Amino acid sequence: MGQSIRRLFARPRLAVALFAVPAVLLAAGVVSWLIDWRLGVDSAVYRSGAIALLTGEPLYDNDFLSSEPAWAKLPFTYPPTGALLFVPLALFPTQVSWGILAAGSVLALALVVRIAVRNLPNRPVWMTPATTTIVVTVLALAVEPVWRTLFLGQINLVLMALVVVDVLVLGRVRHVGGVLVGVAAAVKLTPLIFVPHLWLTGRRADAVRALVTFAVLQAVIFLIIPHDFTRFWTVAVTDPERTGPTFWAGNQSLHALILRLSDLAPWSLGAAIGVGALLAVPAVWLVLRFHRQGRPLEALLVTAFFGLLLSPVSWSHHYVWVIPLLVLLVSRLPVPLPRGAARARALAGVGAVVAVYASGVLLIMRSSDPNRPAGERPELEWTPPEVVLGSAYLLVPLVAGVVVLARSRRASG
Repeated sequence: MGQSIRRLFARPRLAVALFAVPAVLLAAGVVSWLIDWRLGVDSAVYRSGAIALLTGEPLYDNDFLSSEPAWAKLPFTYPPTGALLFVPLALFPTQVSWGILAAGSVLALALVVRIAVRNLPNRPVWMTPATTTIVVTVLALAVEPVWRTLFLGQINLVLMALVVVDVLVLGRVRHVGGVLVGVAAAVKLTPLIFVPHLWLTGRRADAVRALVTFAVLQAVIFLIIPHDFTRFWTVAVTDPERTGPTFWAGNQSLHALILRLSDLAPWSLGAAIGVGALLAVPAVWLVLRFHRQGRPLEALLVTAFFGLLLSPVSWSHHYVWVIPLLVLLVSRLPVPLPRGAARARALAGVGAVVAVYASGVLLIMRSSDPNRPAGERPELEWTPPEVVLGSAYLLVPLVAGVVVLARSRRASG
């Protein structure tokens, strides 16, 4: 990795391209602060949670925090340990903290792309690491989960980078692996899905270390704010609606799909857990198969997308994992591309994934009828074709899983 960074800086144009976007985002944050432009709804909540921690304000007793700006009055939905780790954002004005987080997120994305390229099972010679990292990172800004993460001031890209570094890099470093997964889970609980991933792939000490890191951070925050700790783990954690109506099209989880199909039936969460348990069987099988074949990137992607399906709330911007998936798919394109029907088949996988995640289809589905009265629930009235379009994000990993399982079965047969 260090050698790759040195090679990058040996090419000034690539180095400039790498840092140009973060620099623009940081400058945009400063300008937004000066002109009072509304940027970073979610990062404003992160920052306000940190300020609440520092000032002694309860995190979960009210619907919003007192330091939130008027345009970002939202409940704090993250674990109290998240507020602790967001403290650096409290040092800056709201929009500047957004710029810092957005800039760091783009660098985190570049790191993920670089590690993904390094872990390709059969990297083609034309995918040079430095150039591929820059090109993919810039093009990824057009993918809805990425630009929405940046616009909202979300933490998704940073969390993905923590997990990718831990799983794909730190496995070669003794007594360190698992720590970053534990830290990521302390910010948002969903990265806990990577603890069993570490265990299944033979890194049992790292899996234990991840849980210990998570537990230590919980113990620290309990000593600092016992009331908020208790409130989160007894009340807030069991209320997914704190993040917004979970039936919205933007929620691309099994739970949300069943909610929409069942007209908000109270048994939807239990049914989603049951379906998730069934899907866990092929997911575990694929993780083990890829691990044994020396394909850690594929194994990690299986766990990541399974976690997105299983979580009660997986907003569209959580699907930033599509970027390393695209790196993998592009690496398998034949170069030069064949002509005619063979070219269409070769591009089908990449084209379908790009079409789904870069088209903004979920935003279109949410507001497809401009005459619909405010407060209506369009998702509950979808026709079957609309259900397919409005579930596109979660259908991609399901369809991909079926294709991979079918190919694996043919190969075994």
